[in-house]
Amino acid sequence: MDPQLLRSTFAIVERRAEHAVTFFYSHLFWHNPGVRELFPEDMVPQRDRLFAALTHVVTHLEDPALAAYAAHLGRDHRKFLATPGLYAAVGESLVAAFAHAAGSAWTVEAEKAWAEAYAFLTELMLAGADEAAAEGEPAWWDADVVRHERHGDSLAVLTLRPRQPFPYAPGQYVSVSSLRVPRVWRTYSLANAPRADGTVDLHVSRIPGGAMSTALVEETGPGEVLRLSSAGGAVTARTPPGGLRTYICAGTGWAPVKALLEEAAEAEPGAEGRLFVVARAKEHLYARPDAEALKKRLPGLRVVYITAAPGRRRDQATERLLQALEACEQWPAHDVYLAGPPGFLTEVAEFLVGLGVAPGRIRHDSVPSVGRFTVRPSSAAERLLGPPQLHWHNPEARAPRKDPADD
Repeated sequence: MDPQLLRSTFAIVERRAEHAVTFFYSHLFWHNPGVRELFPEDMVPQRDRLFAALTHVVTHLEDPALAAYAAHLGRDHRKFLATPGLYAAVGESLVAAFAHAAGSAWTVEAEKAWAEAYAFLTELMLAGADEAAAEGEPAWWDADVVRHERHGDSLAVLTLRPRQPFPYAPGQYVSVSSLRVPRVWRTYSLANAPRADGTVDLHVSRIPGGAMSTALVEETGPGEVLRLSSAGGAVTARTPPGGLRTYICAGTGWAPVKALLEEAAEAEPGAEGRLFVVARAKEHLYARPDAEALKKRLPGLRVVYITAAPGRRRDQATERLLQALEACEQWPAHDVYLAGPPGFLTEVAEFLVGLGVAPGRIRHDSVPSVGRFTVRPSSAAERLLGPPQLHWHNPEARAPRKDPADD
């Protein structure tokens, strides 16, 4: 593979991303009619996730962690019933779409490089899928809804009981599917450390126009069955015993932080740390009762609740958070666990680096923007004056993972 050639051609294709992705799916479905039924009716989130994954691969070609990323991707794609034949069809349509979008910049060398890169990625993904199958891991877990609690008009906490043992670590996330929204999977953080009864909690915020979140918040009830993918994510506890840690969460970002705190309370009740819980208004501080209970189990945990002032714009809460963080000390000695909407993650992470926190000590999962196409510069001059970030690589966080509208 030629990493430089792959990146240069991808940069050209990215400028015509909307056109390229339309061509890709048209080519795929036209040449493989039976494939369309594997995809959801609404293709907007699907197309964004496809290029988010591609951009991650392109920008991490020399990263040793790429193999593990691809293997997990392949393991996760078992829930889509992906076969070697489907991988081959996708590769053919992908190369065709890139050639069409790149125009005169597409050369024999570029096509060879992309064919080799896709073959390499496919090999890693299929190996991950085969390993999961050999370990007896199902393509998905059926889970019964045993409890559904509403918090206000737009948020619900669902308790699920998987019918098979479901392995995961606190801080990880899971993809969820419901028969109410066929062939659609959305990611949500698991909101508890593993329990003896095997149940797991999901915190779901209803997003206007969001089919899955609406179904889970307003329509799903006890007795229904949901499907869960294998767990993923890198926001797991890595602070050594006795180490200092800070937890910062906004909205339903409380879910993974709650799981991490439950784990700490069980393994290291004497741990010292700071917790900042941010909400756009006091009525949205649904996390407070659980946070107070965890504070009793972790006496060394200092908890701060931050909201916007009554009648003020909601982003004032973030401003207040940054002021509170600036007043704290010993930042270089802290590991930071961060969860929340994508813009919040970006702003807070950058601010923390300015306070002296090493970037490698700021833990947060990636949250690619979905369904938010942006206007591309129409000329080289426009691009030079305002060079855009790679849209498909989540301009607001770091690597492909979750739809921020889901968590």
